[in-house]
Amino acid sequence: MNSIKSLLPAILLSLIFCASANAQDWHIQPVPLQTRWAKQVDPNNPLPEYPRPQMVRPEWVNLNGLWDYVITAKDALQPKKFDGRILVPYPIESALSGVKKALMPDQNLWYKRSFNSTKGRRTLLHFGAVDWQTTVYVNGKEAGGHTGGYTEFTLDITPFLKKGSNELVVKVYDPTEQGIGPTGKQVLSPQNIYYTSTSGIWQTVWLETVPKDHVDGLTITPNVDSSYVAVTVHSNKNEYVTLSDGSTAINGQTNSLIRFPVPGAHLWSPDDPYLYDLIVKTKTDEVKSYFGMRKIEVKKDEKGIDRIFLNNKYTFNLGVLDQGFWPDGLYAAPTDEALAFDIKAIKAMGFNTIRKHIKVEPARWYYDCDKLGMLVWQDMVNPNQGLPPGAKEAFEQQCRETLAQLHNYPCITTWVLFNEKWGQYDQKRLTDWIKQTDPTRIVDGHTGEMLYVDGQLRSPSPDAYVDADMTDVHSYPSPMLPIKQSGKAQVVGEFGGIGVSIPGHEWQDGWGYVQVTPAQLEGKYHILVNDLKLLEAQGLSGSIYTQPYDVEGEENGLMTYDREIAKVPFAEMRKINSEIIATAPNIPQVDIQVADTRDDAAVYAEEVQHYIRDNGRADPELIRDMLVRAARQKDEIGLSGVAATYFNKLAEQTSLSKADLDLCRQYSKNVNDYGFALLASHAEQAAGPDNKAEFYSRLCNMIYTSIIAPKLDGEHTDWNGLNDALKPYGAVGSQALLKAKLNDELMRQDWTAYQKDGKTYLQKYSDRLQDSDKQMTQALLDQHK
Repeated sequence: MNSIKSLLPAILLSLIFCASANAQDWHIQPVPLQTRWAKQVDPNNPLPEYPRPQMVRPEWVNLNGLWDYVITAKDALQPKKFDGRILVPYPIESALSGVKKALMPDQNLWYKRSFNSTKGRRTLLHFGAVDWQTTVYVNGKEAGGHTGGYTEFTLDITPFLKKGSNELVVKVYDPTEQGIGPTGKQVLSPQNIYYTSTSGIWQTVWLETVPKDHVDGLTITPNVDSSYVAVTVHSNKNEYVTLSDGSTAINGQTNSLIRFPVPGAHLWSPDDPYLYDLIVKTKTDEVKSYFGMRKIEVKKDEKGIDRIFLNNKYTFNLGVLDQGFWPDGLYAAPTDEALAFDIKAIKAMGFNTIRKHIKVEPARWYYDCDKLGMLVWQDMVNPNQGLPPGAKEAFEQQCRETLAQLHNYPCITTWVLFNEKWGQYDQKRLTDWIKQTDPTRIVDGHTGEMLYVDGQLRSPSPDAYVDADMTDVHSYPSPMLPIKQSGKAQVVGEFGGIGVSIPGHEWQDGWGYVQVTPAQLEGKYHILVNDLKLLEAQGLSGSIYTQPYDVEGEENGLMTYDREIAKVPFAEMRKINSEIIATAPNIPQVDIQVADTRDDAAVYAEEVQHYIRDNGRADPELIRDMLVRAARQKDEIGLSGVAATYFNKLAEQTSLSKADLDLCRQYSKNVNDYGFALLASHAEQAAGPDNKAEFYSRLCNMIYTSIIAPKLDGEHTDWNGLNDALKPYGAVGSQALLKAKLNDELMRQDWTAYQKDGKTYLQKYSDRLQDSDKQMTQALLDQHK
């Protein structure tokens, strides 16, 4: 596969980036965690690698870099003035964008930049992915658009170009989970198993010049049993085409299926990821591609058990649940090296499968899986779970584009339709449709429709596996065997979720289905693998462990979210996993530190000794670590002493870090807890722009429970006394008091007082109130005017 090495950036001289961008216009925004690759991001040349390895031409230009941006109201006209610079292709909510602002459902995001062009060949404008609804303008004229946040699209912008400088404007609307489109795990208010949203351009934007008659795409399908690969060369013209792998060449016609012979095929597998070159030539065009010869199916083994077979050989799919999130880039990996790192790390841990969880990655990610040898279960991105009008159509359109876009990658062996009833509908019809569209792969029609947590069934369903190739169960933390159905392989689509906190590498106070220390994780994981081995003897063919790395509030990864710490040494992971599958011969080298696996109690005891010797003058990082370990060890005396020292030091500061504020939240269950006063005095900073209403509601509830509720006495309540008691809590105390008065007036049906206080409440605290609170208050005001 020699010509694949030629996938390097080429600069088209007739299309040159207008170098108005200045690296000084950009800097990464503050973020709780940062990967090592963030420092390698070049604002003048981010993600410079060729973005489409399945169809390579030399004449292209990368449009990634600094663009102008502005956020406007959704109904606003195209703006004349832009607010600043944004680094494309990092989503606007990410730290790497240089902006880190949330895009709201009533807003549009606008991008603008220029490029130079000369007339001649056709010019194609490619977008890897833009979330969600995109409209493109070239020199003031609408050139086209696309709806869908996960798939690529291309526009022929030749008719809109002029010689010299051209203006490119991109408008994006993205309502996230409040819209009808698939959004995966993105939400406007991230928490629990849902994460920060991605809006706007999040994959490479690039220009390519092609002849008038050119290749539009390739459909490549291996047939191992018949020793050929089927190739269809899509073109805007029916003409002769030559296919070559560098040694053999045959002729055919565009837009027709061509069987390219591969006698004695060198088969692709995780142990031997061999790829063939493919060169496609027409009279006026030439592209370079590749393919792998592999076969996937479910059939019976020698004992009559339905198993997953790769290349006519039973192959246990030992995998992890990969969500594709980054602390600094969100959906966008900081660099191409970072994008490949996860695959290398997962392979180095001894896995042979990745379940790509409700996200479609850039083309280069699948290319890396092809090169490195990794089986991929590809999820469809779930529809809006409420299935509002239009959601089904948006979901099926995204599925169609996903199936077409990813068809050629040999690494993908399994399509996953639905996940845990998230927007599930018409399962039989859609499963059948996927199998008819792509009969060369197996289909997991519904992963986790049957969901067990601690042995309790949360989600029973009699038709979970209709027409699928698998029966699939989610079971946390321990794996279990799904029900047996004839002709279907049995897999556990998710299990594990063991939480391990690594101080200094946490996004926020996190969780797992089971919380253990780093020293305990290896043994716990080994027990789960032993369970898999026992279940394999009963018929299990595949397993997906949650998960390879932490993601925001989830600390159940085998690595930290910043990919700095391996919670179990990779060599030990390989040794344990080798009890299920043989270790692959092509294990990549991965640079990662190993977690401190000393006994947690012993480490904590040493830290306390150091703290005592220093008379409480330990550095803040040590004290934060001690707080975490003290809580884990349930050392109430130590926790109290350390917390008092820590929060007293914080009280001397005018500004607090996010890590400090997160600890304040963690140790603030009522107003008497450590950290509450700090949260109240730094409320605006602690709340942030995205979760302000939720934050203030939580603080007001604590004040109400701790101070107001014990002093309520119907008509005899001393409101003046309560007002004095709440003065130390500032605006938060005033808000809690006014809310309590409104509740009292509602109970007594004192509508005169409610009218006065209700209007004040809405006017004074509107930006701090949850929608439900505002709506209820306004409804009562309207009802009792």
